[in-house]
Amino acid sequence: TAPSSRPGQSPRAGFVVSKAVGGSVVRHAVARKLRHLMAPRLGDLPVGSSVVVRALPDSARATSVELAVDLDGALASALRKASLRSETAAAGAAP
Repeated sequence: TAPSSRPGQSPRAGFVVSKAVGGSVVRHAVARKLRHLMAPRLGDLPVGSSVVVRALPDSARATSVELAVDLDGALASALRKASLRSETAAAGAAP
């Protein structure tokens, strides 16, 4: 999901891990892995951004390395899309 903006505030992340991922123990393990992986990446996000990470069912079987690769790809894509949106908005606002 593309980052949203909260001007002047630190970046933050939330996680959605549905029952499709697995039972309670599995879901919480996936959420812990994602929190651990996301913490150092928050500094790479723009100030004030909010990101929601949705775990897919295959996350239950993924290693931390595989989750990290997927997370990096998703964040790069979201940041690219957010940048394009802000450029488009800025171009539309210019006289």
